[in-house]
Amino acid sequence: MFAYIHREIVPVEKAFLHVSDLSIQRGYGIFDFFKVQDGHPYFLDDYLDRFYNSAASMQLEVPHQRDDLKSIIFSLITKNNIAASGVKMILTGGYSADGYQPAEPNLIITQHHLTLPGEDQIKNGVKIITHEFVRDFASAKTINYSTGIWLINKVKENQAVDVLYHQKGIVSEFPRCNFFIVRNDNTVVTPAHQVLRGITRKNILKLAARKYRAEEGVVTLEDIANAKEAFLTSTTKRIVPVVKVNETVIGDGKPGAVSLSLLNDLIALENEDFQSKAN
Repeated sequence: MFAYIHREIVPVEKAFLHVSDLSIQRGYGIFDFFKVQDGHPYFLDDYLDRFYNSAASMQLEVPHQRDDLKSIIFSLITKNNIAASGVKMILTGGYSADGYQPAEPNLIITQHHLTLPGEDQIKNGVKIITHEFVRDFASAKTINYSTGIWLINKVKENQAVDVLYHQKGIVSEFPRCNFFIVRNDNTVVTPAHQVLRGITRKNILKLAARKYRAEEGVVTLEDIANAKEAFLTSTTKRIVPVVKVNETVIGDGKPGAVSLSLLNDLIALENEDFQSKAN
């Protein structure tokens, strides 16, 4: 396996940062992650838009223009030659002289084998729990996942798969996923504030609007309890139906028709994106 670091592609076992990097000293940096299938990165421009926007929000300068960064990404994908994978781009605060002031950012790009959710999660749905918390700089994809990681044991203890953040009952997001509910009239709704605007989230809103009413707005814990369906979305998970939140059963406790229909639409959209680049 190979990684990109310090402006060159090297074997991953030689890809190191110095301990003075601000990502190590203070957890300061941003990243992004996208899927690759047979050499094709899905929705790459959308992910690069978010990467550059996150960098600007955190006052970090990406050391390459977009076309140069694309060339590096494709070179790494070709060199690793993995059929199904994920690519992660990390931009750090750089080698800080005092462990606090940002310096020239370091860009690291890695590639990993990828596994999608199992059929059991799609067929039966999943349970989630809730926790009162709002991320710092929610609109930027930062590397700070301290709260989500700290809650891993609580998630496991409750036999859940993830934790949904809220503030005073107003829902935002998961540590690594976006959240949707389906109202009884089939309106598809996702939280609008204090969330990272996921690329899958964006695609689901577009797909949902073709056959349902789709909204970004306020979603409360009470709204979830009264919802017909609920689901989470992410790059690696696509859509996973949520059938239980804490001890509250959503709808009839089974994955709903709207959620599953949108999953099929998303897979078709991915296929379209793949074919458009192949041709």
